[in-house]
Amino acid sequence: MKFVDEAVIALQAGNGGHGCLSFLREKFVPKGGPDGGDGGRGGNVVLRATSDLNTLADFRYTRKFSAENGSGGAGRNRTGAAGKDCVILVPSGTLVYAEHTEELLVDLDSDGKEFTVAMGGRGGVGNARFKSSVNQAPRRTIPGGEGDRLSVRLELQVLADVGLLGLPNAGKSTLLSRISAARPKIADYPFTTLYPHLGVVDVGQGAAFVVADIPGLIEGAAEGAGLGVQFLRHLSRTRLLLHIVDINDVSGGTPQSAVETIVRELEGFDPELSSRERWLVFNKADTLDSSAAAEIVAETRSALKWDQPWFLISGVSGQGCAEMCQKIWYKLDDDSE
Repeated sequence: MKFVDEAVIALQAGNGGHGCLSFLREKFVPKGGPDGGDGGRGGNVVLRATSDLNTLADFRYTRKFSAENGSGGAGRNRTGAAGKDCVILVPSGTLVYAEHTEELLVDLDSDGKEFTVAMGGRGGVGNARFKSSVNQAPRRTIPGGEGDRLSVRLELQVLADVGLLGLPNAGKSTLLSRISAARPKIADYPFTTLYPHLGVVDVGQGAAFVVADIPGLIEGAAEGAGLGVQFLRHLSRTRLLLHIVDINDVSGGTPQSAVETIVRELEGFDPELSSRERWLVFNKADTLDSSAAAEIVAETRSALKWDQPWFLISGVSGQGCAEMCQKIWYKLDDDSE
């Protein structure tokens, strides 16, 4: 399974270089005095968010990261080189927790945002620093400090304006491929989508928004059935939810029951998420004639007492998709003002 949205990684910042114990030795300079330089600082471990990644799959096998140690000081008052920082790229939307205390350290919620999660050790002090009028030949040095060592838990919540949710095989991936350049796997069996896909929807004149397609939910997802909790958390940052319903479910389910199942899972997972604005999208309109589709839509809206926006579309033929995307953009644009 390619979907990875949590990872625990061990981090080791670099140790500082030791201070040098040295005395100047040159011809015709019999008592040159102390000239031991300081050690260089250890490298830091830095987390940097990037929009080029959308999973934590890179951390499935590589779980230990270390920054470079600082170099020791040298004679002639030469300071050791600082250790190179270890920069770790993570997807935008990654939450970083201390593993043992579960304290939230940082929310890397924008592209390019950085956080120094482990500080390198300070550089040591050479004996030249301890020279004084009463101590002309000090033999004292201070070793470099140890770098921070800790484990952190990374949790990804994808960043998107709109989230698609629904039962397996409702047509979410087909819709995403229709309205954006994303190419998720599409097949005629449930659970085709195993990890979130992001697509950018271009509605013209420089206007665009990001859509997240999460894997289909099943009954009991909020209690951990399948991978429901992992999938549901990806909707936490979305501004608008599109509830995709198969208008002609060949398994015999009704649009009303499909909607009610998902609503129960949202309420069980997060009441705030369940109260977020959600639009109803009746998909696969191409499988019915227009009068039958209109009748099912009217019956479902009446049974659910649905007063929010709704759409009748077909992800396969594109029916109603352009109009829906325009209205989504107007909604997002109005909310941002």
